[in-house]
Amino acid sequence: MANSTSLKSDALLEQMKLHLATDAGKQITKKIGLVYQINIAPKKIGFNEETYIVDLKKGEVTKGPYEGGKPDATFSFKDEDFVKVATGKMNPQIAFMRCFPLSLHSKSSPCYNTILFDFWFLMEVH
Repeated sequence: MANSTSLKSDALLEQMKLHLATDAGKQITKKIGLVYQINIAPKKIGFNEETYIVDLKKGEVTKGPYEGGKPDATFSFKDEDFVKVATGKMNPQIAFMRCFPLSLHSKSSPCYNTILFDFWFLMEVH
């Protein structure tokens, strides 16, 4: 699991958590209704990752593995890339084309583009 390294992404995910508690955040939860697992590595994907769950069924952001089965989609990022996408400094389509590891487990949304772009929409709404 992860070491005690502080990630820049921690603050962004905390903002996302606060946003989901607002009326606008509740609308996003109602619209999307999926669960995302986000693995964020300090420097190299697959090493010392922190795992976050963005649960858009419940409107929650939590740290740690998902305990409700399989998430609808799992994204893995380097910390700096996650920050760039979340702050609009990297186009989500460019990020996808750079082949960030992505695995989909959705029965409710078989189209990965739907899952991917719903996630990017959430990230850009902070």
